Amino acid sequence: MPSQQILPITYHPPSVFSSSSSPTEKLLLKDAEDDPTTRLLLFSHFEEEDEEKGTPIIKPLLPRASSYITTTTNGANKHQQRRRRTASDSSLSSLSDDSRNNSLGREVEHAAAETFLVTRLSLKLLRYLGVGYRWITRFLALGCYSFLLMPGFIQVGYYYFFSSRVRRGIVYGDQPRNRLDLYLPKNTDGPKPVIAFVTGGAWIIGYKAWGSLLGQQLSERDIIVACIDYRNFPQGTISDMVKDASQGISFVCNHIADYGGDPNRIYLMGQSAGAHIGACALIDQAIKEAGEGESTSWSVSQIKAYFGLSGGYNLLNLVDHFHRRGLYRSIFLGIMEGEQSLQRFSPELMIQDLNIRHAASLLPPIILFHGTADYSIPSDARYKFPLK
Repeated sequence: MPSQQILPITYHPPSVFSSSSSPTEKLLLKDAEDDPTTRLLLFSHFEEEDEEKGTPIIKPLLPRASSYITTTTNGANKHQQRRRRTASDSSLSSLSDDSRNNSLGREVEHAAAETFLVTRLSLKLLRYLGVGYRWITRFLALGCYSFLLMPGFIQVGYYYFFSSRVRRGIVYGDQPRNRLDLYLPKNTDGPKPVIAFVTGGAWIIGYKAWGSLLGQQLSERDIIVACIDYRNFPQGTISDMVKDASQGISFVCNHIADYGGDPNRIYLMGQSAGAHIGACALIDQAIKEAGEGESTSWSVSQIKAYFGLSGGYNLLNLVDHFHRRGLYRSIFLGIMEGEQSLQRFSPELMIQDLNIRHAASLLPPIILFHGTADYSIPSDARYKFPLK
């Protein structure tokens, strides 16, 4: 390992300074004598000669009196810069908050103006299309009525989505809408009676969740409710709807025991369009059973009774009524697969056909309910449908 040498640092005594040195310089020189480390700050081993006198001039590494002052000044400058930066940041933050509040206010004002403009133009458009103020006021009344019912809808919706006693979306077939919901009682002691429910919706907007209130009420009374979903128009026509309902009833008859239901106490129920579809499915199944050689997955004998709520059973008498109510003739005939199929899908007319008298005798008891103030389907639409 090579030897290391320590090089000396030239130090000139304080005598090189003249007697006219300032008091500050003398104080620094005295500190230099007491503290050797100070000498490194005050003196350098670099020398220059005075051109006039030819004597050497000692130059300190740092200015004598300004070395401490510079350090203090730099610290003060940094502190002032930090204060300026903090004040600048706070002012920018306050400006940002003010601009954000102003921006939010402008957005709210703009949204209100746009809403008013769209509402005004919509009313003008409706008036131009021939929709008078009578229909507009009815629409607004319907909106207010829906708003008042909103608390009840929220309660039923919460029960439907979060209750542990609701089994949603059970598959019963291979079609997209072949699903059903089960509403199970809290009490599980023994098999429970079962209601297979087909919901309404004008053959267009039917959905299994529409029966959630009925399912909640009946399940609290120890009755299992199965709400059957089916394809709607234009996804399917009436024959597809009847087929889907029949498959859902078959699932209930064959699998309800797995969920605590009594297969010997199954009742079929339908409401509005669902009442029509349920009745068609029941008659279609009876015709199949009365025929020879046709295999069936369920039997009408498994259905103890049929309950029809506000249904229409003679479509020939309802075409004009639906047209006046907004379900136009062309759409309705498209749902029912043409005018020639109206009789085939009218339970009232089917039951009077002499060719299926034997099939009619297989039907379970039929119980119909209809409000006299019902405007969607007139209450006299049920009078000629046979009761048992």
